[in-house]
Amino acid sequence: MDESGSCLVVDNIENWPIKVPGVAIVNAKDYLISEDFTTRKGLKVFNLCRSYSYQTMGYYVSLLAEARGHRAQPGISTILDIKSNAIIRMIAEDLDDLIQRSLKRLQSEKFELSIYFGRNMAKQYQALATEIFNWFPAPLLRAQFTCKKGKWELKNVLTIPASQIPETHHDFVVESATHSLSHGMRKAKQRARYRFEIALLVDPEEKKTAPSCPAALKRLEKEAAEMGVRIEQITKDDYGRISEFDGLFIRTTTSVNHYTYRFAQRAEALGLAVIDDPTSIIRCANKVFLAEQMALANIPTPKTEIINSPEPLPAELGIGYPCVIKQPDSSFSRGVVKAKTEEDYVRITTEMLEHSDLLIVQEYTPSDFDWRIGLLDGKPLYACKYFMAPNHWQIVNAAATRSRDRLGYHQSFPIDKVPKSVINAATRASKQIGTGLYGVDLKEIDGRVIVIEINDNPNIDHEVEDELLGNRLYEIIVQSFIDRIEKIRTGNNE
Repeated sequence: MDESGSCLVVDNIENWPIKVPGVAIVNAKDYLISEDFTTRKGLKVFNLCRSYSYQTMGYYVSLLAEARGHRAQPGISTILDIKSNAIIRMIAEDLDDLIQRSLKRLQSEKFELSIYFGRNMAKQYQALATEIFNWFPAPLLRAQFTCKKGKWELKNVLTIPASQIPETHHDFVVESATHSLSHGMRKAKQRARYRFEIALLVDPEEKKTAPSCPAALKRLEKEAAEMGVRIEQITKDDYGRISEFDGLFIRTTTSVNHYTYRFAQRAEALGLAVIDDPTSIIRCANKVFLAEQMALANIPTPKTEIINSPEPLPAELGIGYPCVIKQPDSSFSRGVVKAKTEEDYVRITTEMLEHSDLLIVQEYTPSDFDWRIGLLDGKPLYACKYFMAPNHWQIVNAAATRSRDRLGYHQSFPIDKVPKSVINAATRASKQIGTGLYGVDLKEIDGRVIVIEINDNPNIDHEVEDELLGNRLYEIIVQSFIDRIEKIRTGNNE
């Protein structure tokens, strides 16, 4: 076995046409039955068998690799995804702009894109190769495209046996494999120093609305390292690498119709500890779900109605004016509008209903500040008062042109100094979502505590949410990941 902790598994070593210097090539039968592999931990397995069909040798290599805690490529979920026409169609839609840009100069009606360990021989197709590999992390792929009336379509993605790789491509395959495995060698050395590795999903382009500032992320990484956990920042281009990690911490704005949700889904399917998990994203992302769930649990909220038409009017709903209208997937104060009059209400709801079949209408509950209670694993983590943005009715003024006008100031509180009624309401509300990392926003109105919303992926910024706890806040988050990973490893993930 090579020092990278990786191996290439093939049907028959004697017939294998491509040699990668310094990398062990293993017969599939040996991998499946040899005790050397059944007991080895942390191995990365590149499954290069001819077929991954159900109950073939290739299928069992990936299946048992996952059972042994090895990092298989392709994994079983990838093998199943490749066979799904529905997923191919979904990916074709998602990548349509990139497909058209990448293939627009081709004059033929058909095109095949070979992807070797995530790479293509032609630079102009590398971006497309990367995206397809991210969706289907498998060593050897071939994407098939057709062109009809000037528009290119992704028709199929196949895994390919080495026998179908042209000899003229062999050197590039070796180079690509070596490049991939050299990363594995670095990872193996890092793994020797750490108990676990967590991927930190960030968006370098996200500035104003990023849920954590760079200083907070540095403190998180430093605290994790002291606890024997390595954190590596990744971006949306690293989708194909998720299986390399033990956990995923999402620190960019989440949405169901977004790559963040796909990352959470894939990570959970691969058995990683995920914050926030896909179920939490679905539940928190949709205000219709939250309104219904809070009502069923008898948790106080502003008077709320779900509508699908401008009628009946708020006065008939017992809400009155002004009132607040919310898109179901609103966040960071976007998609949340105040209607002062009947004319405003009809105009705003009519416009919003063009984009969503349902809307939320709530009574307007003005206050100088909102409480934000951060919770993790069902327990209060931090507490802040977020005051309204200057001359605005929300804590974030998304329309502000000057940064100083965009946010109100904050005030942090020890948990034991927060009114018990606020803590109790936040804890009850978060339990309706799960045990992830949540930020519950609440108001105190005439002695009554009401829940405004629950956010997955809440802000954790240096000198704001960590103002009182300091590094202890990051220690708690890392320990939660450690506990989750260990539960998954022992099969006690309840």
